[in-house]
Amino acid sequence: MPASSIQPAIITHELTRMFGTATVVEKLNLEVFSKEIVGLIGPDGAGKTTALRMLAAILPPTSGEAVVAGYSVKTDPAAVKEHIAYMGQRFALYEDLTVAENIRFYADLYGVPPGGLKNRMEELLDFSAMGAFQKRRAGALSGGMKQKLQLVCALIHTPQVLLLDEPTNGVDPVSRRDFWRILGQLRDDNVAILVTTSHLDESERCDRVYLLDNGRLAANGPPAQLRAAMTGTILVIKSDQSLALRRLLREATGLDALPFGDNLHILSHDAENDRRRLHQALAGFGVDGEIATGIPAMEDVFISLVQGGPPLPIRETSAPDEAGPTVATPRPPGSQPVVEAKGLSRRFGRFVAVDDLSFSVMPGEIFGFLGPNGAGKSTTIRMLCGLLQPSGGQGMVAGFDLRRDTEAVKRRIGYMSQKFSLYDDLTVVENINFYGGVYGLSGEALETRREWAIHMSGLAGRGDGFTKFLPGGIKQRLALACAILHDPPVVFLDEPTSGVDPVSRRRFWSLIHSMAEGGKTIFVTTHYMDEAEYCGRLALISDGRMIAHGSPSALKRAENKASLEEVFISLVEAAGRRQEKVAA
Repeated sequence: MPASSIQPAIITHELTRMFGTATVVEKLNLEVFSKEIVGLIGPDGAGKTTALRMLAAILPPTSGEAVVAGYSVKTDPAAVKEHIAYMGQRFALYEDLTVAENIRFYADLYGVPPGGLKNRMEELLDFSAMGAFQKRRAGALSGGMKQKLQLVCALIHTPQVLLLDEPTNGVDPVSRRDFWRILGQLRDDNVAILVTTSHLDESERCDRVYLLDNGRLAANGPPAQLRAAMTGTILVIKSDQSLALRRLLREATGLDALPFGDNLHILSHDAENDRRRLHQALAGFGVDGEIATGIPAMEDVFISLVQGGPPLPIRETSAPDEAGPTVATPRPPGSQPVVEAKGLSRRFGRFVAVDDLSFSVMPGEIFGFLGPNGAGKSTTIRMLCGLLQPSGGQGMVAGFDLRRDTEAVKRRIGYMSQKFSLYDDLTVVENINFYGGVYGLSGEALETRREWAIHMSGLAGRGDGFTKFLPGGIKQRLALACAILHDPPVVFLDEPTSGVDPVSRRRFWSLIHSMAEGGKTIFVTTHYMDEAEYCGRLALISDGRMIAHGSPSALKRAENKASLEEVFISLVEAAGRRQEKVAA
């Protein structure tokens, strides 16, 4: 903890912001010192972005005060802006300029001396692996590469205070690790850093953490102190049939377990009693399962502190008053893949985005598709969804050929993109009706599914509200409901939880597991390695090529690593070294 005699680089007193009668940030008191990284975390709509915008002197406070780099945001906002760097979630890039031109533009804005610009650009381009793309237009970059360019532009000068609003949203684990290494260097250079993040493992790298909930400060302190404040115990059951066992335990005990690789995790508030009930249930199923005590992750701590409720149920029946889904029966040895790729490739001119991919996904399986930014994940999904013709190879989805039966494939899949695919200027009901029309639903069938979608999204009584005003987690569930309104057997999810808070992510994954229990096949991409643990099998690609596949536990054993993030980084970096040797 910094010495109290040192003046904080950021200090707020009763900082408050209202929009009309709604209080978004209420009497916030926080301090950030030089040589310190402080995390600001909280659920969607907690007020994190509003707080950062006030500290950046972009948004005036309604009341209270904030002093940043020695200047008041109320009386001297121009001076504040000269001494900070701020990267918001909608950081502006100029898409007609190249990568290098964007960086030089921001260097001019920040007044970076020409003499030091070359070395600083080289350092940041090396950290972000963007050096090879200096001449590419920003508009031609992938979503993840644009995010990395935004980071480079924000860091082109070394400010006294650095404000970052979810800077690693949509960034792969290799780039996240390198980004935090740069933050560590900036901290050593006497910079005060305040960062919001939806990756709760990143809060472990902060010196201190402030937790906001409904605009109010709910807790603060070093990560270890917050972990000690967590209520409840994590119970862990090892099982290679986690999905089926999850359903059985839920029916027998009422406890909801989260599949995590080969384990089931249960947050218990009465460990002794719940352990006894679980042992009885396992014995009744004829399962000899050991129940261990797990170490809570920061995500568990977060959910405990903000008192996240149990996941909302999903119903895969056509009528909203019928029973929930039954678990899919184990597939017979001869069961046919629902998704299959053989030598699938896609070229854009001379650039090979997807190179000779082969894999298969079985009915009721949750299949994780991983890779660094620009690896070809979204391109592969677009081919499997019939939105993009392959340049080579073959593919089958739900029994239909990707080349010959494109329209039939589209009718039998659900697709949820990174941007949620909702229309902000339409109401909830209007969005549902629009997608119902796209999928050919009308009359009583549409009415039934609309009622189901509103229930699934937790939007009962809010159907006339505009989508743009929904919190991120609810908007996410509505987007999923719209994507599967026609009850397809296969669902493609392209980074569906990017930027969504941990409570919403947990609830979303509960929905995904319930869909898999109901027999749906789930094909999902993610940059959250804890989410990859929820999948039955994984495929990892780099530069459009398959570099590893298998279950999460098998990949960790093969690479002798403790976590999937370590596996990801090791395999991607090894693939990069092989590519360099070939190029040489």
